[in-house]
Amino acid sequence: MTDTPTSGRFDGRDHLLPVRVYYEDTDFTGVVYHANYVRYFERGRSDFLRAIGIGHAQLLEGEAPTAFVIAEMKLTFLRPARIDDALTVRTRYDAVKGPRLMISQVIERDGEALCRAEVTAVCIHLDGRPRRPSPALVEAVRPWLAPIH
Repeated sequence: MTDTPTSGRFDGRDHLLPVRVYYEDTDFTGVVYHANYVRYFERGRSDFLRAIGIGHAQLLEGEAPTAFVIAEMKLTFLRPARIDDALTVRTRYDAVKGPRLMISQVIERDGEALCRAEVTAVCIHLDGRPRRPSPALVEAVRPWLAPIH
């Protein structure tokens, strides 16, 4: 047995991250507060990269340190999550276009979609200017991207 937190697992192109809903995640009715879905989605995107060997420390090392900012996020709330629910954050990196990474995410409970997100993350220099992702990052993500037709 290990005490190391899980970074989830892959199911085809999708990264699956289990998340438990705690009291601190909910409003006074026991329903997950809307802003916490954004936190769950962030964990999914970060753990996807960690699972393919790209950790935050690696992005900050080297001759061109890199960070990400969210340029666009469209959320669609379908059903509420509640205290004690066991959720799955499903993350799929769809494309890399210049400095942009296009990402689709779903939070599910027992296979039922509760919230969907369409995300555009932008790769930036630490001074905030957009930059193309490093070749190492692109190569690490490439096997998980949608096939080009």
